[in-house]
Amino acid sequence: MVTLTTRTKVRGYRVMLGKTQKEMAEIFNISKQAYSAKERGESRFSNEEMVTIKEMLLPMFPGITIDEIFFSKK
Repeated sequence: MVTLTTRTKVRGYRVMLGKTQKEMAEIFNISKQAYSAKERGESRFSNEEMVTIKEMLLPMFPGITIDEIFFSKK
């Protein structure tokens, strides 16, 4: 389940990457509105999109996992 904390994390990682929502949408070949909905938790990131974001973050955070990026720890 995507929580507020998770949404904030995904947005924070995007900002750390220096990317706008529009740039991320272009990477995923979707509209900015579709990307924004994913970041807000209104629709889900596909497995492929999750892997892409993880790969983009690896130079900054070696060893980061998809779970750390997209799923909150309870």
